[in-house]
Amino acid sequence: MLAVIRSIENGGAYEARFERTWDHSVASVWAMLTDNEQLAKWFPELRVDDLRVGGSFKFDMGGGSAEQMEILALEPLAVLAYTWAEDRVRFELAEKPEGCRLTLIERIARITDHTPRDLAGWHVCLDVIAALLDGRAVESRKALWEKEYEAYKRLIERVRAGAGD
Repeated sequence: MLAVIRSIENGGAYEARFERTWDHSVASVWAMLTDNEQLAKWFPELRVDDLRVGGSFKFDMGGGSAEQMEILALEPLAVLAYTWAEDRVRFELAEKPEGCRLTLIERIARITDHTPRDLAGWHVCLDVIAALLDGRAVESRKALWEKEYEAYKRLIERVRAGAGD
């Protein structure tokens, strides 16, 4: 299921919302987001440096360069939010009878030509987390990403045309 994208702040920014419900405990899903060993399995460029409000994640951009992302909110087993350049990423977890509902909300300061790439990336990350939690292998992240990228390009075109809300 694609993210839902809506304009916020009188059209000055956007919000992309991904929702997934998995048959796994909140603790298992939380570990995927905050434990460096688990993070490396689905997002090897990302690592926790200091897991606290005001602490940081580090995104390895390759070639020896990295971006620090400040942790803005942290409620163990419930909320994790951090900066991502001028955007904001927020994960919310909720216990459900069937397991855990994860909501990923990305506040996008402005839509660019790179936005569909990023959204497709988050979509695939969530698919990979689900596969890892289920003990399944992911054959080709690239093939998954390419399929989702095309869908997100179309979605962003509709958003830009004012029909994506």
